[in-house]
Amino acid sequence: MGIPVMIRQATLVDVERIVAVHTQARSAYYIAGGLSADDLADPAQTQQRHDGWARAIDSPDRVVKCATLDGKIVGILSMGRPNSPTKDARTVGQLHQIHVMPSHWGNGIAVRLHTSFVDYLTEASLTTGLLEVWERNARAQSFYGKLGWKPDGDHRPGPNGSNYISLRLAAPAAR
Repeated sequence: MGIPVMIRQATLVDVERIVAVHTQARSAYYIAGGLSADDLADPAQTQQRHDGWARAIDSPDRVVKCATLDGKIVGILSMGRPNSPTKDARTVGQLHQIHVMPSHWGNGIAVRLHTSFVDYLTEASLTTGLLEVWERNARAQSFYGKLGWKPDGDHRPGPNGSNYISLRLAAPAAR
């Protein structure tokens, strides 16, 4: 990758920009999946994203990272303990979210963020990665499939009558 992207730990100072990246990325994939812009324009959802990212940054169970280019946040990553209490946090880490500004798609930023997640699994001696992806987000499914993620059969309801599907990754052996 030819662009000088830096990956760093997020702080509460970053929350507004993180929300902007998240909002633009999710709008792009939800609209591509058939939702209207009006469905996504609810200010209460923006506030929920703001509050959620602030909680994630402050949580001892989450790690939030930012990808920066020329000092601007262009990508974000949230990872940590699994959402489901039925998953063993001693062996499983969850990739909660990766988002990249649509204007920076295809530049390897998501791959760099994903590598941070794989490093997290390895450093924490976790054997399995989990994530959920909206079934209408073909771009994300293709991206994760190329990186070795496989559907595990679990799902939960998502927007517009479409599910979020669960994907699983076998972590590399500890270094």
